[in-house]
Amino acid sequence: MKKRTIPSILLATALALSACGGGGSGDANPGTQAAAGEPQQGGELTVLEDAAFAGSWPTGLDPASNTTGGANIAMMQAIYGGLFLLRADDDGSNARIEGHQAESSELSEDGLTLTVKLREGIEFSDGTPLDAEAVKFNWERALAAPCSCKPAWQLAEDPIRVVDPLTVSITFTSPNGAVMSGFPASNVNWIASPTALQQMGEDAFKIKPVGAGPFVVVDNQLSTTLELERNPHYFKEGLPYLDELTFQSIGGDQPAYQALQAGQAQAYEGMNTTPLVEQARNNGQMQVTIQAATSPYVIQLNTKAAPFDDPRAREAIYRATDFDAINEGIFGGNYEVSQGFTAPGGKFYEREVTGYPEYDLERAKELVEELGGLTVNLGTISNYVATQINTALQTQWQEAGIEVTIEDFQLSGLVESFNSGQWQAMLQTAGAWDPAAGVGVGFRFTSTSPFSGIADPELDALLADAAGTLDEDERADLYRQAAEHLAENFYSPFGLAFAPANLAVQGVHGPGLTTEIPPLLVNTGVIWDEVWREQG
Repeated sequence: MKKRTIPSILLATALALSACGGGGSGDANPGTQAAAGEPQQGGELTVLEDAAFAGSWPTGLDPASNTTGGANIAMMQAIYGGLFLLRADDDGSNARIEGHQAESSELSEDGLTLTVKLREGIEFSDGTPLDAEAVKFNWERALAAPCSCKPAWQLAEDPIRVVDPLTVSITFTSPNGAVMSGFPASNVNWIASPTALQQMGEDAFKIKPVGAGPFVVVDNQLSTTLELERNPHYFKEGLPYLDELTFQSIGGDQPAYQALQAGQAQAYEGMNTTPLVEQARNNGQMQVTIQAATSPYVIQLNTKAAPFDDPRAREAIYRATDFDAINEGIFGGNYEVSQGFTAPGGKFYEREVTGYPEYDLERAKELVEELGGLTVNLGTISNYVATQINTALQTQWQEAGIEVTIEDFQLSGLVESFNSGQWQAMLQTAGAWDPAAGVGVGFRFTSTSPFSGIADPELDALLADAAGTLDEDERADLYRQAAEHLAENFYSPFGLAFAPANLAVQGVHGPGLTTEIPPLLVNTGVIWDEVWREQG
């Protein structure tokens, strides 16, 4: 192991954070949540979403065409409800997939056919039935859509079949052991009214979609404000508790915190600014819920183009990167540093990976000299933690003689950059509660994903086998091999296993908002029909 050093910029940042009230926390919440009594009906709730991530929905909220659906899980669940949800005990333990609009699911012994049985009597808010035909219509449309949140299922010919009015099945060409884990974060989970879609047309529907969820759309100003009201025909008696629910896009953590303090909103999803999290934890008017991380940060390298088509350039990045120093210098050592794509809140977590290339500044310098120099553009999403890490990485890499420019993107711009293929390095998150689900390991590293910089058939096979295998121990071993393969080829250095916090004012309660549910991707899947606000 090489001796680790903390660059001066990290020390300066650490001092600045200390002056602001602390450097974040990865431990248990210190009693900031008020004990909840019996849920009460009524009231309004305004939820703030960061414009750089969940507060951006530029293509609307149709499950088939919402290109940022993985970020907009909160809105999609509120409108559509979902066939399945990820739930957990209040402390985040015992996380599991449960049926919601679906009564049950069954995967055949060979792992090739999934059969889903729906609950009887569910209607869309337009009065038409949510039945097997509606699910078939939605699945066919969702799987053919450009949405980045559609599952990467390998489908048999004519795969979707209506078994009876409340039962639908789908058949795969290879076993799909992870199929259920992926549902709550994918567009096949959100069932839209076929009748409303056909009557309105796709352009109008994406603005004012019709689902069978707890709320109906009143007004939708893209990437600005989504106003919802209680669905009086919701299939769960007595739910939702709230009369009105509004999602409001806001320009980051600081204005969101100020808006909560001013009473302009009552909740905020996904706070990343660790000093503000600490301030909120010490604010008697706030409840802070920090979820267990499921998605470690990763430096994606575009191996399909120069300079990272050369493994020496990739190794130089590994050797010049010291995430332990970043963790200590910026975040007070409060987070796990993972060497792979798993994290403490998710399945198959292993902190260390055999053969992972350690930080070695002298080796990095040798490689840069051997290459005749190395120039890198490093991008990331525009949020506090990501941009702080990017700045620290720039300093570390420059110490190795690497010329580095950094930039940050709003979500839509980030998607465009990946789709162009003209990127070099990106600091992103990789993984999910189940590595095969949503924006998981395949999303970042498989040859067919537009959000990957890797084209490696051996890695593709390992990840496909891990997703398909029904035995959980075998899946764990295959993911271990995949992590070792990534390290061996210097494909993508991994880093902090960080999860943002959810903030709510006192008197607001609800699963995933003021209790812990492991994040499906980055933010937690709040169950909005069970969120309530104390009245009077």
